[in-house]
Amino acid sequence: MAKRSAGMLLYRRRNEILEVFLVHPGGPFWAKKDLGAWSLPKGEYGDGEDPLDAARREFEEETGFPAPLNAVDLGEVKQAAGKVVTAWAAEGDCDPDKLVSNRCQVEWPPRTGRMIDIPEVDRGGWFTIVEAQERILKSQQPFLERLARKLDGEPTQ
Repeated sequence: MAKRSAGMLLYRRRNEILEVFLVHPGGPFWAKKDLGAWSLPKGEYGDGEDPLDAARREFEEETGFPAPLNAVDLGEVKQAAGKVVTAWAAEGDCDPDKLVSNRCQVEWPPRTGRMIDIPEVDRGGWFTIVEAQERILKSQQPFLERLARKLDGEPTQ
């Protein structure tokens, strides 16, 4: 069975322009990657756990911000490695400079047995839909398109 993740795509409107909040993964593997590396805050959840509850938990763990309660279902996508991601969108706001992520252990360099402590997310940012489409993982782009459609004609430039 494929691994499953749940995430929350925060959005806001600034001067009639729709913006989304994305996070950049922490650690040395992602340090020099930008375009195609960002994601919505998300994480894996276990059998029996409500995916929306998991999305809210992961949003708080990866950003340090309270998860909004006003969630709209964006469906699911299958990522390149086979993981199925279910996402919700919620209107809200936050200051990326105040992001505080949980930390995790990863093996670095790979196959050395040496574990290092890294933030799961090293930064976050607000992007227009067009900017976000360049930065987000390709497999998560449908979430941006679905959000724009759900907001029915909101300006996306």
